Amino acid sequence: MVKRSKGIRSKSRKILRKKPRERGIHSITRALQKFEKGDSVNIVIDPSVHKSMPHIRFQGHTGKIEGKQGASYIVGINDGKKHKTLLVRPDHLRRVQ
Repeated sequence: MVKRSKGIRSKSRKILRKKPRERGIHSITRALQKFEKGDSVNIVIDPSVHKSMPHIRFQGHTGKIEGKQGASYIVGINDGKKHKTLLVRPDHLRRVQ
């Protein structure tokens, strides 16, 4: 028997899928977004951008920007009772209205 793969994108076929009209080159405006410290953001994974993609368990979570590290942002979220920090590029973030 072949051993099942348990990579970072396993069990994500439905979550990391784009609609047919969203396919193609990703939006440059989303990649160039700027956030300030303390802004609330939603984590919405763009599957066409692999760099600094958060784990699929954080898809849909809301957090606050805690800082910047290179081209990525440090996002703090509460996962149950634990506080976790994620390194996420702006392609995978959307501002909360």
